[in-house]
Amino acid sequence: MTDPAERVLFDPAEMEIRAFYRVLNSVVVPRPIAWVCSRSADGVLNLAPHSFYTVACVDPPVVQFTSVGRKDSLRNVEATGEFTVSLTPEELFEQVNATGTDFPAGISEAEECGVRLEPSDRVGVPRVAESPVSVECTLHSTVRLGDSTVVFGRVQAISARAAAVRDGRPRIEHLQPLARLGGNEWSTIGEVREIPRIPYAKWSEDPGIGKQVRGAGDL
Repeated sequence: MTDPAERVLFDPAEMEIRAFYRVLNSVVVPRPIAWVCSRSADGVLNLAPHSFYTVACVDPPVVQFTSVGRKDSLRNVEATGEFTVSLTPEELFEQVNATGTDFPAGISEAEECGVRLEPSDRVGVPRVAESPVSVECTLHSTVRLGDSTVVFGRVQAISARAAAVRDGRPRIEHLQPLARLGGNEWSTIGEVREIPRIPYAKWSEDPGIGKQVRGAGDL
């Protein structure tokens, strides 16, 4: 029987890089997916999912995604300076996965996979019509890190379906986003839990709060 306190050490200096990459992807979970639409200098549209994606800055608003290797999304954004990121909803699971196929550069993934695109409001690259939220970006900068390039996009607008917005922001129950896990595993949002942040003034005034938090780990 395995000792629950026993740990396995994964050392990148001692492992083949792809093997360590699989371990890393299994640890940094769940990951939101940037469904990036871009256009080549020749006018060919590309639609691809990138699961290394997050917010990079608040003021100015900037999002980032990482291209592992020099993929079409990166080349297109460098060439034209624009892209959109559409949220990947559960209902488009098969299409999201299929757009990750290594189609040749001259083929539109959206057309091949039956994904309908529509014009964006602020940039010349379209967004996914059936996505509840899309982020419209212009290229801010890129940073090369080893075999990968981080793409930073200055957010020009966020377009959300009216039905998905409540109290001034898009609501998770109407977005139903997919997320990436390790290997070929994906996830949905599952249970949504809500808890307020604890101000230090309140923590210091009420010793019972810290006791309650520390005790929660024993449940």
